[in-house]
Amino acid sequence: MSSPQPPDRVPVADALALIRRGAEELLIETELEQRLVAGRVLNVKLGMDPTAPDLHLGHTVVINKLRHFQELGHHVQFLIGDFTGMIGDPTGRNATRPPLTREQIVANAATYREQVFKILDPERTEVLFNSTWCDALGAQGLIRLAATHTVSQMLQRDDFSRRFRAEQPIALHELLYPIMQGYDSVAMKADVELGGTDQKFNLLVGRELQKQFGQTPQCILTMPILEGLDGVNKMSKSLGNYVGISEAPESQFGKLMSISDQLMWRYIELLSFEPMSTVEKWRREVADGRNPREVKVALAREIVARFHGAGAGARAEDDFNRRFRGGELPDDMPEVSLAGGPLMITAVLKQAGMVPSTAEAVRMIEQGGVRLAGERVVDRTLTLAAGTTVVVQVGKRRFARVSVL
Repeated sequence: MSSPQPPDRVPVADALALIRRGAEELLIETELEQRLVAGRVLNVKLGMDPTAPDLHLGHTVVINKLRHFQELGHHVQFLIGDFTGMIGDPTGRNATRPPLTREQIVANAATYREQVFKILDPERTEVLFNSTWCDALGAQGLIRLAATHTVSQMLQRDDFSRRFRAEQPIALHELLYPIMQGYDSVAMKADVELGGTDQKFNLLVGRELQKQFGQTPQCILTMPILEGLDGVNKMSKSLGNYVGISEAPESQFGKLMSISDQLMWRYIELLSFEPMSTVEKWRREVADGRNPREVKVALAREIVARFHGAGAGARAEDDFNRRFRGGELPDDMPEVSLAGGPLMITAVLKQAGMVPSTAEAVRMIEQGGVRLAGERVVDRTLTLAAGTTVVVQVGKRRFARVSVL
């Protein structure tokens, strides 16, 4: 990694506008503005526990914001929580999260580095592991750190308070997680820490710990949780409503083309690097009659190119066009919601009214006449998870955007 250089003299108002883009909350904005006015390089921290080997677009919302700081010339610190990952952050859960083994942590961390560098500039990114300073704490240091907060303070966190009221178990090690994440900010001397809205409590703990250690408290920037392809639930691999950043270009493109026109703007705001002036131009054009599909194509091409190279977006578009009758999806394509997921593909076809019977669904699949997001279905037992939204094609002319609830 190259040494951080003083940031370019971007006008503070422009820098704040880029930082605020898509953000949920900025605390404390006046403090950040003062630091930007001073013109020094800021330490901007993002920590992620390597809890799974693959990232999806929902994870990249906050990584994209880290890139914005990088573009403004600040020092990006990408923290892999190899120590905290073995504790397991229970954020948003109503049960204890199973901690990962050291072997799982190491394997997942290796893939994280490879994947985030498709967004961040590796020459200007410092990758850190919090075992470096957490292991060195020892039992005595850990006890002293735990003494900085009370149980009542920890129970102010929503998921802890819900479980406490419901008399559900809360393991002692879970109460340590916010404190350990906060201590990362002390060790890294963070000026700004990024996180999802579900991380706000932990980020505030870091701010308070920095005060106790005599440091200037970090500013906090929270990013919203990205909805999945269904436009309702949080993007999640377990729900099947996700776009993985390691997926094949054709799969990424097809999934992004399946989102609703309304959800498209949300994705553009949080995932696209197009300037807001361009986005506002697109909004005006769509309002004046431009087909929103053209804007969706631009988004899909950008995302595919980001993760697979400059030419991959165009090739994925060409492939999509070939599979969907020259690229023309019907403007009046029905949108169907089916309850009771997960559902087998044969049930999906019948309940969506695309075939008259299960036997006809099986026959169409066996003849190669059924496609999901342009991909031919060959397995009659294929199951769509709850939360899945996908364009379904039967034969040459029957289309529907189907959501399994």
